[in-house]
Amino acid sequence: MICLNSAKCIPQNGVRNMRSDWGMSAGKILIPAVLCICCCAAQCQDAREMVRQDVKVELEADAADHSNWIFHDDDQKPGNDVVQWVAQTHQGNLKRVIERNGHKISKEQQRQSIEDFIHDSDAQAEQRQANQKDAQQAESLLKLLPNAFLWTEVSHNYDTTTFRFKPDPNFSPPSYASRVFAAMAGEMVVDNKQHRIEEFKGEMIHDVNFLWGILGSVKKGGWFEVDRQEVGPGIWEITQTHIHIHGHILFFKTISQQEDDVETSFSREPGDVTLEQAAAAVMKK
Repeated sequence: MICLNSAKCIPQNGVRNMRSDWGMSAGKILIPAVLCICCCAAQCQDAREMVRQDVKVELEADAADHSNWIFHDDDQKPGNDVVQWVAQTHQGNLKRVIERNGHKISKEQQRQSIEDFIHDSDAQAEQRQANQKDAQQAESLLKLLPNAFLWTEVSHNYDTTTFRFKPDPNFSPPSYASRVFAAMAGEMVVDNKQHRIEEFKGEMIHDVNFLWGILGSVKKGGWFEVDRQEVGPGIWEITQTHIHIHGHILFFKTISQQEDDVETSFSREPGDVTLEQAAAAVMKK
C-alpha cells in the first residue's frame, strides 16, 4: 500500500495502472503524430529527389540542344506590344516585326530592319551577350529549384506528375534574383516520360526587402506562369510566359515586370543556318 495521508491509502498496483493509462493515452496521441511527421518528411524528401532528377535532365538537355527555330511571337508589355516572327541563328536572332502597339509595319520596313541587323555586328554581339546573360541566370535559378523549396507530390497520372512547392526556411539565397525566386509558392508539372518541365507557376507569398527596404523591395502578390511544349523530338521550348511582378530597387530601374508572351507555329531550321538564309525564310512567313 502507498499512503498519501493517514486517511487515504491507494494500492500500489493502482498507481501503476494510473501511470499505464496515462502512457497509453499519450501513446495514442503522439505515435500517430510522430508517424505522420516522419511520413510527411519522407514524402517531401522523395519529391525533392524527383525534382532534382528532373532538373538534372533539363540541364543536360539544354546543354545538348543547338537547334534553331522560326516561330510566331506575340509579346505584350506596357507600351510595347509586338507581334513578330523570330528566326534563330547562332549569330543572332532575326526579328521580323509585323505589328507594334497596334500599328502595322510595312513589308519594306520589315525587310530593312532585318537587313540592318544582318550588317550590324555590334548589334549581333550585344544581342548574343544579353541572351547569354539571360540563359545563365535561368540556368542558375533552375539549379536552385530542388533546394530552394519544400516539395510535395500532389497528383500523378500516366502522362504527368504535379508537384507543389513552398519556400524552404533553411535555404539561403545567394543573390537578389534568387531571394525573389525563393519567396514564391506554386506548382510544377513534369512530363513523366521525358522528365521535362511542362508548367511552372508561382506567386510571391511575402514581400522581399533589400537591406530592410532601404535599397528596395518586391511586393507580395506578384505571380508568374511558364508553359512549355515539345516542339520537336526531345526538344522543348517555352510557348507561354506570363509575368506580373511589382517593386523597385534603389540605383536600378523600377521592377514592374508585366509581360504576356505567347510563342506558336514552330518550324525547325538547319543548325548551321546563316543570317541571310534565316532572313529569306522568315520573310516568307
